[in-house]
Amino acid sequence: MDSKFLRAEDFGIRLEIVGGLPIWEPYPVYKHQKAVDRIRATIERVAASSESGEGVCDCVHVSDVYVSFPDGSLKRPDISIFRREPTDEEAPIKQIPEAVIEVISKGYEAKDLEIGPRFYLSQGVKDVVVFDPYTLVVLHIRGDEVARHVSPVGINLSCGCCCTV
Repeated sequence: MDSKFLRAEDFGIRLEIVGGLPIWEPYPVYKHQKAVDRIRATIERVAASSESGEGVCDCVHVSDVYVSFPDGSLKRPDISIFRREPTDEEAPIKQIPEAVIEVISKGYEAKDLEIGPRFYLSQGVKDVVVFDPYTLVVLHIRGDEVARHVSPVGINLSCGCCCTV
């Protein structure tokens, strides 16, 4: 294979760029993906309107797709929840998610606990949820508020959706 066409995916790693800093991690393991699928199966709309006053959220959720943020960063949240269907189908999504849920991978805790929440909030994501499947700790970060829970827990998101983590 010609090296100029090699991608991170060819080596079994995911690459993200946050504030110009490249961050890589191996593809998720089965335990991680089971947690993502379980959480996604619970996402639903619970409110007729959102706290933000932007109308009804369609609670469109996707897993592990590139999102291009306003500062030029490129991330692949485990779960992104959008107000409406993204229009970008063949390129990274430019629409800012209403909420992001990250499931911690062993050995990459700092990426999801220290880098991710601050970054997402700075880019306009309203709710950041971080789940550690090894300790069952769930953090729900919204603005300057951090709520700590133990899984399973119901989480109400600002957009009017909820999920069980």
